[in-house]
Amino acid sequence: MTRLRSLALRASLALSAVTTLPPPSLPAQAQRAADLPHPAWTRSAVLYEVNLRQHTPEGTIAAFRRELPTLRALGIDALWIMPVQPIGVRNRKGGLGSYYSIADYTAVNPEFGTLEDFRGLVADAHALGMKVILDWVANHTAFDHRWTAEHPDWYVRRADGSISVAIDDKGKETDWTDVAQLDYRNPALRQGMIDAMRWWLESTGIDGFRCDVASFLPDDFWRDARAQLVRVRPELFLLAEAELPRMHASFDMTYWWSLHHLGNALARGTASFTALDSLLAAERRTYPRDALRMAFTSSHDENSWNGSEFERMGANHAPGFVLMTTLRGTMPMLYTGQERGNRKRLRFFDKDTVEAADPSLAAFYRRTIALKHANPALQAGDAGGVQTRLAVRGAGADRAYAFTRTLGANTVVVVVNMADAPVALTYAGLARPGRFSDWYAGTAVGLAATGTITVPANGYRVFVRGAKAPR
Repeated sequence: MTRLRSLALRASLALSAVTTLPPPSLPAQAQRAADLPHPAWTRSAVLYEVNLRQHTPEGTIAAFRRELPTLRALGIDALWIMPVQPIGVRNRKGGLGSYYSIADYTAVNPEFGTLEDFRGLVADAHALGMKVILDWVANHTAFDHRWTAEHPDWYVRRADGSISVAIDDKGKETDWTDVAQLDYRNPALRQGMIDAMRWWLESTGIDGFRCDVASFLPDDFWRDARAQLVRVRPELFLLAEAELPRMHASFDMTYWWSLHHLGNALARGTASFTALDSLLAAERRTYPRDALRMAFTSSHDENSWNGSEFERMGANHAPGFVLMTTLRGTMPMLYTGQERGNRKRLRFFDKDTVEAADPSLAAFYRRTIALKHANPALQAGDAGGVQTRLAVRGAGADRAYAFTRTLGANTVVVVVNMADAPVALTYAGLARPGRFSDWYAGTAVGLAATGTITVPANGYRVFVRGAKAPR
């Protein structure tokens, strides 16, 4: 519902010729994730967030179903559908209201279509080989949800007896005045929420949930929810809107906000790549080895409240996405309209169809997604290859970053340049020199242990060896 900001870690690391990330030393609460197997499809997956209201001119499930073959051809493996349930009327914001003000957990918003339409969407996606996860809002409901009358004890009350608006993770009321805070001290509420989640698994065949403001809820609720839901869907996938290591005790994936915000700063030139080294080192110390982290350059919150990737990153949105796709542990995510070059800040509470400002970007995203699919070294979590920093020198090298990922015979060399001019970078310490394929140019290239790589302004170059044939 809103971004939970986390601080980007900025401590400087001394740059040697080659820096390999150290093995993690995990806190006790994170170690439990070792017993949490991820569905096999997640390892090389790319996620797509669907804003149904804005994705098509009609803003309906039926219209979006026609887009599925295009998204699959782009390479999308899983769809995250923003909430499809009816939206509350009382205290509604804007003309159509917030997706995250749920008036009925087990129904479909008639503005989007019917339950049968949604079942058809899931069936179509599955037939194309895509998974579907539904955005789930467990922290609060609309003020006109039937539970407010049927189960008044399921809500947090103010001193005057009125129902509180949503409360943040510090116990303070938020400005989310269109939603009512649920009280997770009540066991009946907990089971009622899990039952509603189970209903979607059983009734529509979805594959899991993206859980809104997940860290606001008690950890033991999520553990109980997962334990019950995997009985229905053994391959259940859960994404937490949170950035806390402890969430991996119940969730497959968390947001990597710190990487997102640092990516924006790198693109603007207000942070150095030593901060990225520090962030990656902290990640390895703090998170489970097999943690999946969602990496992104845009999302519904980022687009609406902070601007499109073009506003925040300028021409460096492309090398930024290459980084998000290739760094260790990541599952990259695209948001509605990115592949069309949408530059608008989409209105959150009203209809505002995406623009196709630059459809040619689809070719870039298709090729970058294929890079993820074709290279085992880029698999997410502990399944991927070792990541090793390559030191680079030369004019403009302070705005460039290079690293390798290696798994068995597969090696990927990634170089990005966030300067506004081309750079000729001298590198040293390439552990496996030899013949590579320039992934984006499609040409053969010889890389020695020490050499020079020229990278375009606001650009990237990726070299691979031992890749699988892209699907």
